[in-house]
Amino acid sequence: MSALLRWSWLGLVLGACGTGQIGDASAGPWQAPASQLPPSPSAAGSGALAPALGLPSARLRKLTVEQYRNSVADLLGADIPIPTELEPDTAQNGFYAIGASSATISPAAAEKLADAAYALAAAALSPARRTRLVPCTPQGTEDSACASEVVRKLGKRAFRRPLSDAELARYVQVAGQAASTLHDFYAGLELALAGLLQSPSFLFRSELGEPDPSDPTRLRYSSYELAARLSYALWNTTPDDALLTAAESGELRGAGLTKQIDRLLADPRAKAALDDFHLERLGLGELATLDRDPSVLAALGAIDEELRAALRDDVLRTFAEYTGSSNADILQVFDTRVAFVNGKLAELYGLTMKPSSLTRVELPASAPRRGLLGKPGFLALTAHAAETSPTLRGKYIRERLLCQSIGAPPPNVVPVLGEPDPNAPTMRARLRSHATDPSCAGCHTLMDPLGLALEHFDAIGRYRETDHGQKLDTTGELDGERFDGVLELGALLRADPRTAECLVRQAYRYALGGVETSAQEPQIRALVERFNASGHDLRALLGALAQSDVFLYASAKESP
Repeated sequence: MSALLRWSWLGLVLGACGTGQIGDASAGPWQAPASQLPPSPSAAGSGALAPALGLPSARLRKLTVEQYRNSVADLLGADIPIPTELEPDTAQNGFYAIGASSATISPAAAEKLADAAYALAAAALSPARRTRLVPCTPQGTEDSACASEVVRKLGKRAFRRPLSDAELARYVQVAGQAASTLHDFYAGLELALAGLLQSPSFLFRSELGEPDPSDPTRLRYSSYELAARLSYALWNTTPDDALLTAAESGELRGAGLTKQIDRLLADPRAKAALDDFHLERLGLGELATLDRDPSVLAALGAIDEELRAALRDDVLRTFAEYTGSSNADILQVFDTRVAFVNGKLAELYGLTMKPSSLTRVELPASAPRRGLLGKPGFLALTAHAAETSPTLRGKYIRERLLCQSIGAPPPNVVPVLGEPDPNAPTMRARLRSHATDPSCAGCHTLMDPLGLALEHFDAIGRYRETDHGQKLDTTGELDGERFDGVLELGALLRADPRTAECLVRQAYRYALGGVETSAQEPQIRALVERFNASGHDLRALLGALAQSDVFLYASAKESP
């Protein structure tokens, strides 16, 4: 089908008169129409009322690439080949959802999404797949009744709400006119589906809210907005039919909300979303491009895709071990002996077994490592290509596990260590100069002692007794608490209250797509208390977060 025909028919959808919905041409994919913007305080109630404190602003949120792919798979089928040539997301504060909260779609990205929409529509309506999307039998080349049935159902799933009468009429018109020109009912339907997949109502999540009858200083998310908010927070994908039905019936306004949250958290899709959460907060995606100097790899051989995936999945499966059941303490990941290994990963762990696929094992009690800090994936992620980096490892622990910010090095400092001194070749000796330089000492005294505790592990995570033939000193201090080596440091991190608090903040940022403000600190504190009281049950934390005011409501004050 020619590009000219594609754009001609698509113009019937995107170029039609607006009706106040996000997908209207009057709004375009770049901003919300004025009729959908959150009201000013005076519109919500009395202009003298102050806006509700501690609530996020109402907004549109662009789907992340992962959310787009998951939503397409749920909408069209898991076997649909998802195009890979999409504009990558930009993370902010460690999460793509935060970056997507303020992102638009560039012209280049729009072209890629258009190409993807046509490819997906063609695949979904191919002769081998079309019957699962088209329950009716078309009575000729043009069949508006059958087209309406298909568009209404697909549109509700794609837009995460029912289509308006005007929207339904436009997409059915596209299908009919294209079918008439191409002499093929399914070819016409293909154009309508491509239009749905390019609509801002699919590519953006509406979280614009509606006036809350019980409190004019805030907005409540509409039932359909709340359904999508729940689904993307707990599944990282579009709502299923059951959740949309609950939204339609008003069930999400009462006790049914807890029922739906429990159902979502018990579904396998919750595990996939939790994997994505850990992947982003821990930066595990960087393992996909991991490489190492041949001198480090030695008998291990070259790093291949299988090893990179194993390094990542060992971490993710270990976290899943402590989130798969109720009352599971997620902080056990800091001192667990559980690991998941294949042949090469077993070698890095110092195990003699050679499983052909990732296999659960428990490390011996005498093993010199355990927990997250002893995993080769973490150790390789925080090292250089040819040698370890106590600074990178310490910075990672401070920023990603304790949520402490470490500033950039001064502009006049080159953050590269020189060659080892034959008289002082260890990393501890090489880093000593940073501890005495006033411009470097402040940050390095926070980072280096933590990283030096891990010096028994080389740049690929293999255990070693010495560094350049010298005995290793792995003692250090975490803000006044002394430790020696990875086992004691892991135990300190598990017991440190900042570790649990950091995980709560990260879950908040991932689920809400924003960074907490000072006004939201009381709600963060309340979530931390509940998380601690639950024995650090991550699923219970997500359930509490999904029922909190910051999740259910938005400020009625217009964003600046």
